[in-house]
Amino acid sequence: MPEESTFAKIDRSVPHSARIYDYWLGGKDNFAADRAVAEATAKASPGVVQGARDNRAFLGRAVRHLAEQGVTQFLDIGTGIPTQGNTHEVAQAVNPAARIVYVDNDPIVMVHARALLKSDPAGRTAYIEADLREPDSILGHPRLLETIDLSKPVGLVIVGTLMFIKDAEDPVGLVARYSAALAAGSYLAVSHVTADFAPKMVGASAEAYNSEALGFTPRTGEQVMRFFDGYELVEPGLVAVFDWRPDTDERRAPEEAGAYGAVGRKL
Repeated sequence: MPEESTFAKIDRSVPHSARIYDYWLGGKDNFAADRAVAEATAKASPGVVQGARDNRAFLGRAVRHLAEQGVTQFLDIGTGIPTQGNTHEVAQAVNPAARIVYVDNDPIVMVHARALLKSDPAGRTAYIEADLREPDSILGHPRLLETIDLSKPVGLVIVGTLMFIKDAEDPVGLVARYSAALAAGSYLAVSHVTADFAPKMVGASAEAYNSEALGFTPRTGEQVMRFFDGYELVEPGLVAVFDWRPDTDERRAPEEAGAYGAVGRKL
């Protein structure tokens, strides 16, 4: 667990999405408040735990695809607590020289990231404690600018994060500000919770989350597509998260899906 100076920055009575997600994935870096929300949500919507795993698997497939397309720089916003298949591990397995910047607003995430997310010596990783809602502070951060060259293509990864940005906070406008800073040929990878496939399951999840004022907002496919303004979607387009370039031939029913996944190339 993090050192005491980090604990001083954390209100352990307030649940955090990264730690709830960590609990669903079997991690130990969470507190009672996080576990209470995680268990209430899983009780109301049993598919949510599998949804977290599907989301994590999508991240790995998307990053691998981008690395195979020659992308050597990645900006991962909403990193979450490290587990298996982190962005730099996937990218550097394809190209050891890949460079990755991780961003999260939970100090526990940042402590673990610095301790565990070790780059291949040929590449580089950097860590920024900041909020997705602060694009200027992230895009202008010295650690980002010394790690990533924004004049060259970047893989922008925002997986399992945008549903925590309220409509009033203009999530589409925020993504557009990041996109505007990227060179042509960059990519955007997004997964986002939706009620399009399983309205009862996702509605129950949202109700449990929002009971703790976490601001969980499922969005329709049409709304998710707005994040990709200025991008050309990579095949198969916007699909159930587990149907985006799956690693196996196993087929799953659409009503099992709680999220969309998509990757686009900036024009």
